This record gives sequence, C-alpha cells and structure tokens, in this order.
Amino acid sequence: MALSVPQVSVMIVLMAEADEVTNPELKKRYGLTLDGEDRRRLNDLKLVESCKRGRSFAHVLTDDGWARLAEEIRAGVKVTSGSNGAALRAVLAGLVRFLARTDQRLGDVFQPAQEADSRETTPEDVEGRVRAVYAELAREPGGWVSLTDVRLRLADVPKDVMDAALRGLNRQPDVVMVPEDNQKALRPQDRSSALAVGDQDKHYLSIGAR
Repeated sequence: MALSVPQVSVMIVLMAEADEVTNPELKKRYGLTLDGEDRRRLNDLKLVESCKRGRSFAHVLTDDGWARLAEEIRAGVKVTSGSNGAALRAVLAGLVRFLARTDQRLGDVFQPAQEADSRETTPEDVEGRVRAVYAELAREPGGWVSLTDVRLRLADVPKDVMDAALRGLNRQPDVVMVPEDNQKALRPQDRSSALAVGDQDKHYLSIGAR
C-alpha cells in the first residue's frame, strides 16, 4: 500500500533521529508533526509506534518501519521540486550506494544521539572488526585482501582510527601487510586506502598465514 509524501517524510525524520521523538520536538527541529490521519495510518500499518507523553504524542519507527523505509529509499522517494528536493534526492541516492557498498542497514548508520555520543570507537575495538571483515573476504586463511575492501566494509570508522587499528594489527605476529607490486594497477581509491608504514604504502592484508 502506497504511502504519501508527508508520511514518508516523517519516517525519514524518525530514521534520522533513531529514537522516540515528540510532536513538539518534531515541530521545533523540522517544522512538522505527525497527527491525525497520517499518524493513524502509520500506526495501523505497524510502521510507527505512537504513545502519549504528557499532552503530546511521541513517535518511533518500528522494525517494520525501518524495513519499509529501506524499501522506499531504494525505490526512490518522491520529493518536492526545487533545490531542497534535489538535495534530498541526491543525499538519499548516496545513502543507497553507501548501504550497498558496505553491506549495512539503515539501523547501522542512524543511531540515537546519546548512544552515538557516549560510545567512542577505539583502535582496539576496530582491530577485532578488521579481523572479522578479513575472515569474510579472504578466500582462505592467509589469503590476500585489499585494504580498499576492508575500509569500504568499515566505512563508519574514522580514517585516523582505522589507520591506528591497522598499524596495531601490523605489529601482531599473524598479520602481514604488503604493497602492490604493480603500482600502475592502483586505482585512486587504492592509493587513498593504503596504510603508510615508514616510507612505504601497504595495500594488502594477510591474517593467519602458516
């Protein structure tokens, strides 16, 4: 069943907030509210859960709402004409490409502000994630995996934190990093994804070679 532009729009806002938001907060931050028929429809479809908070309603996306919104974004959200609509269309198209490239979901990208602020990513945390990504990408233990592919899978990690994690891994006995022999074969993204170790750029990672 098709959703209206206002209904999808408020779902996008709830996605960005990734938390319960009251109508006064929606009004103050974004100039919109979820009331009347739109609220009842999204509630009936189990896409948004609404409850009273004092004299106002508060809203949050359900699991079905996250899944439906992912479908709407992939299919192409209808937006208003003009520069604002064009900007939103471009951002959503970029989001679709990012999710496809990194094999992530909307819920991996959008998180509550408090949760995101209170959880600091450390190189030690990222080392474990790199090992997990390597295990998924390597065809065999010790096989070579491009650092470009690793960084794409962990695109949410800041570059400086990722570099520190890779340097930490490079000091571990079961880890080897090497440069690309054929420098002419390197793409721009390979060069930007390389890890500088001393005076040499490393492009490939091997873990667990015997």
